Amino acid sequence: MHTIVAVENVSLDGVMQAPAGPDEDPRGGFTRGGWATPYLQADPEAATAAFTGRAAHGAAPGGMLFGHRTYDDVVGYWLTTTEPNPFSEVLRESPKYVATRDPDVELAWPASFPLVGEATQTVARLREQGDGDLVVLGSGALVRDLAAAGLVDRYVLTTLPVVLGQGTRLFGGTPLDLEVRWSTTSPSGIVTTEYAVRRP
Repeated sequence: MHTIVAVENVSLDGVMQAPAGPDEDPRGGFTRGGWATPYLQADPEAATAAFTGRAAHGAAPGGMLFGHRTYDDVVGYWLTTTEPNPFSEVLRESPKYVATRDPDVELAWPASFPLVGEATQTVARLREQGDGDLVVLGSGALVRDLAAAGLVDRYVLTTLPVVLGQGTRLFGGTPLDLEVRWSTTSPSGIVTTEYAVRRP
């Protein structure tokens, strides 16, 4: 069975909305888009800690899982940028599963597969069909739906030292009992931690 791992940047007040750029996601009147970028550009160790930490602790690659909007934004950006980075090759080569309700969806990037229908159902079926980690990047609404259905197994959170005071938070109304698997603190004090969800 696949393990579903949500990898997120969050503020101290739990906001995960639009960390990368000012126009990334202004829904709800959010005006702080790009809030994580200055911290991560100044601290390359923190920028890659979620991925280096997972690799060091035995992550088993199985693919990537996205909401449709995040797929277009994240994969589209990293597969068209010319700047050197550690993400483009991984995104290009990894199987990419995209939760969508659009039966006519066309996915622009290689190794991309639509999961058409209700995400909790389509992802539950996918989860049963393979091995390794399915990594979710961003995709807050998808993560909250999957968490409510008991489908998220682990969270890797990079917590940045900023309080935003507005924006969509990662966690909704689903209570979770979490266990720390590993944690690192970068030179600038950015904390990356992997949490496993304890099952009842």
